[in-house]
Amino acid sequence: MITESKFQRLKEILAGCDSAVIAFSGGVDSTFLLQVARDVLGGERVIALTATSPTYPSHEFNESVKLATELGVRQIVVDSNELLIPGFADNPPKRCYHCKKELFEICLAKASELGFREVFDGSNLDDLSDYRPGRQAATELKIRSPLLEAELTKEDIRVLSRRSGLRTADKQPFACLASRFPYGTRITAEKLQQIDRCETFMREQGFHTFRVRYHGETARIEVALDELPRIIDHGLRTTLLAEFKAAGFTYIALDLQGYRTGSMNEGAALS
Repeated sequence: MITESKFQRLKEILAGCDSAVIAFSGGVDSTFLLQVARDVLGGERVIALTATSPTYPSHEFNESVKLATELGVRQIVVDSNELLIPGFADNPPKRCYHCKKELFEICLAKASELGFREVFDGSNLDDLSDYRPGRQAATELKIRSPLLEAELTKEDIRVLSRRSGLRTADKQPFACLASRFPYGTRITAEKLQQIDRCETFMREQGFHTFRVRYHGETARIEVALDELPRIIDHGLRTTLLAEFKAAGFTYIALDLQGYRTGSMNEGAALS
């Protein structure tokens, strides 16, 4: 089985390392990587580092704490605020580069302080198929991506996570709240809170795969195609409209193409 051979390769890669700080968001990829690194290296030689910020939803942070505890791995929480990074808040196409560079520098500093040899992130093979300026930061700072090195795809990781009993196996893809804004739209704490409030509502209503995209007065909702019928149910639609308007949006639009990763890259001039 191809997935199994990749899994064995991942364990070989990790076995060749002494110790590692893992950039840990609590998403599908970093949770799987944390579990396997713990199993291969031992709990004392792995640390999960989580950076809190205005772009990181409180729900996701709370989940990361629970997951690190469940896995029995020490978690270090560091305060970070990407909005203070020069060039970030203006939301250029390379926004993610600035964010990842700061995160990886924090990880490297903590690894050096604690005497840990490596810094890992959870990038996988599928990340090479989309515009990911954060990969440039990882390359420049020599951050290792064991899942990518083992050529594991997102689906491989879900299959292996399910097999090992991780409850993140079917979790929706995670991206920071800054990814909800078109390039060139200035990002502020208030706008991030608008999006966070609306996505919290969607989650509480039981939607599994979705995004709320910011377009000034308009919120554009993306949901998985099999969830589209639910959103136009009269009762839910009425409640949703009230909640989104209370969050500060004038217009609420439903994207008929449904949820898709990287939709903010569509039509953008990227390089």
